[in-house]
Amino acid sequence: MKETACSDVSGRTRSMTSFIVMDVLEKACDMECKGDHIVHLEVGEPDFDTPDCVKDAACQAIRDGFTHYTHSLGILELREAIARNFGDTYGVAVHPDQIVVTSGTSPAMFMLFAALLDPGDEVILSDPHYACYPNFIEFVDGVPVRVPVEEADAFQFRIEAIREKLTPRTKAVFINSPSNPTGNLLSEERMRQIADLSPYIVSDEIYHGLVYAGKEHSILEFTDHAFVLNGFSKLYAMTGLRLGYVIAPREFIRPIQKIHQNFFISANAMVQKAGIAALRYAAEDVRRMKAIYDERRRFMIRRLREMGLGITVEPTGAFYVFANAKHISMDSYALAFDILEKARVGVAPGIDFGRNGEGYLRFSYANSLENIAEGMNRLEAYLARRAAEGQSGRSHG
Repeated sequence: MKETACSDVSGRTRSMTSFIVMDVLEKACDMECKGDHIVHLEVGEPDFDTPDCVKDAACQAIRDGFTHYTHSLGILELREAIARNFGDTYGVAVHPDQIVVTSGTSPAMFMLFAALLDPGDEVILSDPHYACYPNFIEFVDGVPVRVPVEEADAFQFRIEAIREKLTPRTKAVFINSPSNPTGNLLSEERMRQIADLSPYIVSDEIYHGLVYAGKEHSILEFTDHAFVLNGFSKLYAMTGLRLGYVIAPREFIRPIQKIHQNFFISANAMVQKAGIAALRYAAEDVRRMKAIYDERRRFMIRRLREMGLGITVEPTGAFYVFANAKHISMDSYALAFDILEKARVGVAPGIDFGRNGEGYLRFSYANSLENIAEGMNRLEAYLARRAAEGQSGRSHG
């Protein structure tokens, strides 16, 4: 949607960037309304149905009348289940009173930074990074400080590069492993080193559980001076149910709780019951989805490489492949929309994820293998046509 300039609109919203992936999706939806068939590889949303145990628990909660406000921290039974799951998975003790349950991970992130940052405080994050991170930081008058991470280094933070960016205003280092958009994991040793660098570490662990080689680690294995963001959207295919949480140092719980009380009151009551069911009963559903994701991952990597797109280190987490397309175009925004228009395939432009993402395209394999195969075939034909047109133009030049 075109934005109309208006001086009455607040500066913080006028300066906010759009989420380009959503712009691609919305353009694709407009095309579908006109009869086009689009293969969606742009959006990071599980294509699987929500597990039956989760749906049953949500419906039962409604039938039982569990439809009113809850404790602003979240119902104790869910916080206890999260703490127990965290201990079982990482061997780290988390008390239920360190957890705030929220309507998705995004509100948790907003409240975390509102509680942590004063105007001018700095947060170090990788470039590329999840597109919305800087907007969360800037909305509360913080300053995102970007550290480029490189394909040749598997998009891993270099410790010396972080050290160079540290200042007296540095409040936190923000990490995301497995990463969106790259699908890569931070190594255990790198996380251990990062844990010693900054006053606080903020760790987005929303893709934990979706790892196909290696092992993911929580930042709380290495320091208790940290915040963990996680939720149920990705692992349990619950995006529309909006359920997330933040684990925080005890001294931050009351400040975050006050923000939650004022701005959100509490997470949805019946969805909290569904979250308990996910943690208790959905393990087999997760194993099935994870195996299918891995099959898609390996297929997509092979097909993209056959087309000449660069993937130096295979991504082993989340459901993304961040492919180097610099030899095709250094304008990933224009390239993504051209692919959408001419190939009817939705992809995410690398520039959405930071300046260092320019020249890359992000592909999501959260779609059926059949659809991914069709998308790869369409993309291959598009690239062949583009190359032929370029060759024809040179021969006539």
